[in-house]
Amino acid sequence: MDQPTPLPASAASETRSRAAPALRPRDAATLILVDRAKKKPRVLMGRRHAGLAFMGGKFVFPGGRVEPSDRRMIVAGALPQRSEDALDARLVRASPMLGRSLALAAIRETYEETGLMVGSRDYGPPERAPEGAWQAFAEEGVFPDLEALHLLARAITPPGRPRRFDTRFFVADRTAVAAERPGIVGPDAELTEIAWVGLDEARKLDLPRITRLVLDDLEAAAALDFKPFRAIPFYFERYGKGLRELL
Repeated sequence: MDQPTPLPASAASETRSRAAPALRPRDAATLILVDRAKKKPRVLMGRRHAGLAFMGGKFVFPGGRVEPSDRRMIVAGALPQRSEDALDARLVRASPMLGRSLALAAIRETYEETGLMVGSRDYGPPERAPEGAWQAFAEEGVFPDLEALHLLARAITPPGRPRRFDTRFFVADRTAVAAERPGIVGPDAELTEIAWVGLDEARKLDLPRITRLVLDDLEAAAALDFKPFRAIPFYFERYGKGLRELL
């Protein structure tokens, strides 16, 4: 890994709340689906419901925190070793199940927010699945496939925020979507709309600052044809300064 470099002031995170307690970040994961069918890649983004307390009205990639069921769901394949190594970096005690749980959280949250199931039908339906969203994968005959995911970036919400997450951003090709259930996105849902947009178009949307930074990382990765051994950025704050380190 390299030495952390300061982020420009324009890339600093949102204003902190002085009244917010010192919270420990919760493990979370995001999945960036990329459509590379044309010359310029497009990404799937969704607008969060305006009434939500966290990032209401913002355009984001699907994602959320790790749930207990993510540790129990059976999978097809494994994460690439480069992704596993980067996930373990900068951790005092890296759990052998961490990468698997994070990748499954990204896949589950993508389904819960968009109706898209990332995985494979080649193995038949999973023999068992925890209650909740994973039951839909069993019903559709889709095994979540970790080989389809690659780690793109990591970011920890700075201290002093009302909610803090240690988020890992995964990327997968649109062809990894094995099934879709309609009716999940709508005016009363967590995501009120979703769209496949080019990177320049995405930058014009109302985005969280970290999403804007990760879009730049995505563009750099696309320029390298998403080669697995590229550097993986890690965003965090130290002594009030936003930093970027390569894992």
